[in-house]
Amino acid sequence: MLNLSVLLEASAQDYPGQIAVIFNERKFTYAEINAAANMFANGLKKWGIGPGDKVAVMIPNLPYFPIAYYGILKAGATVVPFNVLFTAREVAYHLEDSDAVALVGFEMFAESAYAGFEQVETCRRLIMASADPSRPFSHDDETVVDFNHFLGMGGSPAFDTVQTQADDTAVILYTSGTTGSPKGAELTHSNLVMNAMLSAGLCDASPDDVALVTLPLFHSFGQTVLMNACFYGGATITLLPRFTPDAALAIMERDHVTIFAGVPTMYWAMYSYPHAEAQFDMEKIANNLHTAVSGGASLPVELLRNFEERFKVPILEGYGLSETSPVASFNVRRKPRKPGSIGIPIWGVQMALVDDDDNFIPKPDKEGEFSEVGEIVIRGHNVMKGYYKRPEATAEVMRNDWFHTGDLARMDSDGYFFIVDRKKEMIIRGGFNVYPREIEEYLMTHPKVSLVAVKGAPDDKLGEEVKAYIVLKPGETATAEEIIEFAKKGLAAYKYPRLIEFRSELPMTATGKILKRALVDED
Repeated sequence: MLNLSVLLEASAQDYPGQIAVIFNERKFTYAEINAAANMFANGLKKWGIGPGDKVAVMIPNLPYFPIAYYGILKAGATVVPFNVLFTAREVAYHLEDSDAVALVGFEMFAESAYAGFEQVETCRRLIMASADPSRPFSHDDETVVDFNHFLGMGGSPAFDTVQTQADDTAVILYTSGTTGSPKGAELTHSNLVMNAMLSAGLCDASPDDVALVTLPLFHSFGQTVLMNACFYGGATITLLPRFTPDAALAIMERDHVTIFAGVPTMYWAMYSYPHAEAQFDMEKIANNLHTAVSGGASLPVELLRNFEERFKVPILEGYGLSETSPVASFNVRRKPRKPGSIGIPIWGVQMALVDDDDNFIPKPDKEGEFSEVGEIVIRGHNVMKGYYKRPEATAEVMRNDWFHTGDLARMDSDGYFFIVDRKKEMIIRGGFNVYPREIEEYLMTHPKVSLVAVKGAPDDKLGEEVKAYIVLKPGETATAEEIIEFAKKGLAAYKYPRLIEFRSELPMTATGKILKRALVDED
């Protein structure tokens, strides 16, 4: 028996008066968050939602998120986190694909949430959190319920948590690839409890700590490495829904933040912020901070050194994927840290490199040497159960009992891994994963478009920007602005291409596949 909600319940029992969540200077204790999650679970039970059911959560970094997240888990149901920037089309797809029976949303994103919700007959309950807790969210549709009203429906702040099995699915995180639509990675209670416990140790999270959470909680990085890990350790999380360097630095100063985890663009923004010394007590911020973690994309070594010099804290780089709960490797404190490396596998996890024929590539014998480049494969307690309702896609990545990541790396003689490229064509834009195939398929629905190829273009601030190469149908004309406006209507804000280049043709292989590498060479 194991339920991921034990992370909250144990800390609520051990540290009931400890502050669990801070938002806009409002503070919530572990006892309060746990009681609210119990009320949420009671509400779901009254609706007949429980084991086997899926409940989607489309909420930014607000106290509503952990209340709904742990409440769903307590009821024995599965959490399906959605990106809050999803369009109505994307909401409908994910609700239908996950078989979600209910959606929990936030007023700021109500239009797309409701428009997607009403397209899916199997999802008939919508809980909407108000931007102003003193004013309930109202809607003409009787299936839509205000979040706080729903808690009142639940009534009792006590709930007997459903005792799920360790290998039951706790969370379905959607990811994608070059082969089609987004897929739901089924992560078990065991996957996520283990990853949270190990992340808490890697970040050294304890009741004395405060972690700034500006990474989105709907993403595996923020959800596991920060929220779940901190709740396991009895630490405090202070929430920032939308990252800006000045807002982050202000909270770090105000709340005495000791732990920060972010993507490289966040480190760049805070280091480059021009008014930092004038606006903030940078010495105080640096003295409080004892742990900084970077992931989501490669952190330039020069930026790492500059940030560390200014903030007086070592940045620990790690690596993971949605399918690995997410952490797979890390630069741990007890061993030498190697800038530019993603570290070594975490406890209980194995990582290796294989060639195109799945033969293992050996670690070099001599110090200072590197192995040949190979694909990273992983096995251990962190690897997902599989892709929801997609046995063929699961079998494709789970060959020979190893999860094949699609990422290419070298290994040094000490067993440290160094990413060199991505075998897949995924774009990492500002820490968000963007999958070209999904964008290409949507742009192909434009009546003037004949052919599309999407790839990442280098960007100093975001790491990569989304670029679309477009061939128009004979006789048609279009502007870049026209294509971008069309893309905005059907793709989340972090996905749609900002760069458009029209071509008369696209380079092809002998078998008729678009040769994207040649597009890169032509830039």
